[in-house]
Amino acid sequence: MTNESGPRSGQFYILRADMRGGGRGHGVEVENEDEIPFPASLSIPPEAGGLANLKVKPRLRHEPRLGDMPKDLQSGITDYWLVSEPLKQLLASVDPEGFAFVECEFVLESGATAAPHYFCEVTRVLDAVDLASSKVKVLTEGYRNGKYYSLAGGARLAFDAKVVGAAHVFVTPYTADVFCDRTLRDALLEGGFGMEPVTRGVRLIDAADI
Repeated sequence: MTNESGPRSGQFYILRADMRGGGRGHGVEVENEDEIPFPASLSIPPEAGGLANLKVKPRLRHEPRLGDMPKDLQSGITDYWLVSEPLKQLLASVDPEGFAFVECEFVLESGATAAPHYFCEVTRVLDAVDLASSKVKVLTEGYRNGKYYSLAGGARLAFDAKVVGAAHVFVTPYTADVFCDRTLRDALLEGGFGMEPVTRGVRLIDAADI
């Protein structure tokens, strides 16, 4: 079943860490980063990577001289998201099978233990983009999965509802972003995440109008 009418607003969203606004950025250092495997999406084969293969507890330290405390959703620390306890609880409550979480050992500059934070990975991979009904640039040279759907310069994505099924969050083999449905998007907004102007690090973009 495809979306023959093309992309429809308000159905699916890109879920990203909000990097807008500049500022000092985060001041988090990962003391044992060399022991943390790449995400499954960056590993060959995929099952060789991911949080499922993490053998150590990530050790994080906040250095205020380098930047601020992380937002509820923070990227740029490793190849994983770093999420707060409140955000972790919300994501897990909406789609427990779509995410993997690993609690970090997070220490402040004073030596005190920070509030709980988790590395987060979206584990569900669906080839769900309805390419025939989408407007997106398809690149084919040099990509390990044979092609890549580039969102640079704008795109309009439609999704195959039959492939998505009951999933509320997923990644695809041919894009770099995380996608969520209206259910998760609404839950995030109701929880105070992704609301302008204080987004708490969560950015939601309608996939039908990127």
